[in-house]
Amino acid sequence: MNYKMIGRFLAQILSIEGLFLIPALLISLFCGETAAVQAFLWTLLVILVCVVCLHWLCRGAPIAFYAKEGFVCVGISWIVLSLVGSLPFYFSGEIPSYIDSFFEIVSGFTTTGASILPTVEQLSRGITYWRSFSHWLGGMGVLVFLLAFTGDKGQGFTMHLLRAESPGPDVGKLVPKMRKTAAILYIIYCALTVVNILLLWLGGVPLFEAVCHSFGTAGTGGFGIKNDSYASYSPYLQNVTTIFMLLFGVNFSCYYLLMLRQFRGVFRDEELRLYIAIVVCSIGLIVWNLQGFYGSFEETLRHAAFQVASLMTTTGYATTDFDLWPSFSKTILMSLMVVGACAGSTGGGLKVGRLLLIFKSLKRNIQQVLHPRKVLSVRNNGRIVSEKVLDNTNAYLSAYAIILFLSFLLLSLDGFPTETNFSAVLACFNNIGPGLELVGPTCNFSGFSTLSKLVLILDMLAGRLEIFPILVLFSADTWKRP
Repeated sequence: MNYKMIGRFLAQILSIEGLFLIPALLISLFCGETAAVQAFLWTLLVILVCVVCLHWLCRGAPIAFYAKEGFVCVGISWIVLSLVGSLPFYFSGEIPSYIDSFFEIVSGFTTTGASILPTVEQLSRGITYWRSFSHWLGGMGVLVFLLAFTGDKGQGFTMHLLRAESPGPDVGKLVPKMRKTAAILYIIYCALTVVNILLLWLGGVPLFEAVCHSFGTAGTGGFGIKNDSYASYSPYLQNVTTIFMLLFGVNFSCYYLLMLRQFRGVFRDEELRLYIAIVVCSIGLIVWNLQGFYGSFEETLRHAAFQVASLMTTTGYATTDFDLWPSFSKTILMSLMVVGACAGSTGGGLKVGRLLLIFKSLKRNIQQVLHPRKVLSVRNNGRIVSEKVLDNTNAYLSAYAIILFLSFLLLSLDGFPTETNFSAVLACFNNIGPGLELVGPTCNFSGFSTLSKLVLILDMLAGRLEIFPILVLFSADTWKRP
């Protein structure tokens, strides 16, 4: 294990985090928020001390970097990023409990949107900005940012990091060099975010609110800056956010193909077509089930489309209390929580691409039973899917089910209703945010015990990092010397 290289990476990650804390500090200074200013300054001091110590301890680190180091580096980086990123909440006193502060920032960085705050509107502007910005930074991935805008140490080096942090069953390259791939992803990400901000601003939303909401939409996070999330905003703003939530749930490679005018490749993408089909069918079924629930068809369609987009992309915004909807509609929404968005997007969940591979693998196994001597392969977009990718998909599904069960079992110790516990695990593990009943869109996660919050924190991290970078940290073989 190349500990010095990992330490050097942690120093770079903390440096980036410190850099991104500065805008929040400036906002607090401008608004005269003394407690928040002091909190950000103390956090920056902690970061400075940590960076200096890590650079001194890890000087002369060898450049050898392999898959194991990549997974460990990603897992530890996200934990350290969250441990330090929670300090402004805690130092300012706006979230007095450190565990609650840690929960809130992990929910931010993992783009979950689950909150322990009963009154979001009481937060200072600087803290609100940092809370919302954590979605944007975590959406594409902080290590992807590092790879995009820092030096390249080689293909193997960058590939191991990108594979460990990127969502989906397989990581492909948009261009031959991984650094350029990461840069392209962030350019697309920034462009869509800016367009979203402009459209919200033109719709009458104050610039600060437009920026914060766009951060949550782009990262598919869902931290609102109002207690009612999106309920008090106009239909125009709700519709704009619906569209952009769906756009950020699409594999970003599709946007790259559009930039190259390869329209045929986009339209033939099987994952994109399944994604659109699931969205359209879910909206149609919920609209049918909600007949007479709202005053007009337009209102019904708007709320149904918004909630489907929000939960399918694992954003977590809400325009209405969907916990009051009929059981059929709530079941569809819970199913969408599991499915999630496309691979290679900022959304969480199982991923549409992975679901597609599971169905195709199941179909192949049935055909092999019927035709034992026939050689069959799984194809995706006309290409043969390697057996390694299929094995990884099956392993992911197994780990997903085990973690889901164990988390649900541990949360049951708190004595809350079964629907509350199960939806809380689903909401955190799939990086969604709101669940049902006591963790519904009008409630929060503050009632859980410290143990349950720690379990949910691990669930959020495991869900965002595709499970294995977190599991690797708990494996004894990872830390054994050769």
